[in-house]
Amino acid sequence: MNKIQIHEKGFEIFLENETISKRTRLIGIQLNVDYEAKCPVFIGVLNGSFLFMADLLKEIDISCEVGFIRVASYHGTESTGKIKEAFGLPDDLKDRDVIIVEDIVDSGLTLQYILEKVHAQKPASVRVCSLLFKPAALLQPIEELAYVGFEIPNEFVVGYGLDYDGLGRNLKDIYRAI
Repeated sequence: MNKIQIHEKGFEIFLENETISKRTRLIGIQLNVDYEAKCPVFIGVLNGSFLFMADLLKEIDISCEVGFIRVASYHGTESTGKIKEAFGLPDDLKDRDVIIVEDIVDSGLTLQYILEKVHAQKPASVRVCSLLFKPAALLQPIEELAYVGFEIPNEFVVGYGLDYDGLGRNLKDIYRAI
């Protein structure tokens, strides 16, 4: 299945699941090393991060806790620039090591919003782990972005948790718009 159609838009294969799995394994190894003898809190950003978060946590051998936040800033293929929080962060992050797990960092607006909320709780450390990163779309630097699976061009992608108007999250590979 090298090409697919979602709604009226065509997509072609961009990153195969095997490639994603290998990179996820490497990120997991690095996290195990970096957080050895610590008990970080992994916070997945829903809905997009759920597949990456699940696969990443399978690679984590250290003690850890897991939580989720749900935010929305997209409509169709465009960021709305407006962020609405559907449900929030754990409220016990003081002096904790926090790892925010994202599916994709593009404009960074959603992530900046989340980071403000996390930093307000005075954690010991905050790092961001994102499967995909679009440097060309970033509106301001994000110092906490420490773990990146793949840097990609500023193209619209779908699959492996990423959606187009609610569809495509279940695809095991990542596709780009054609």
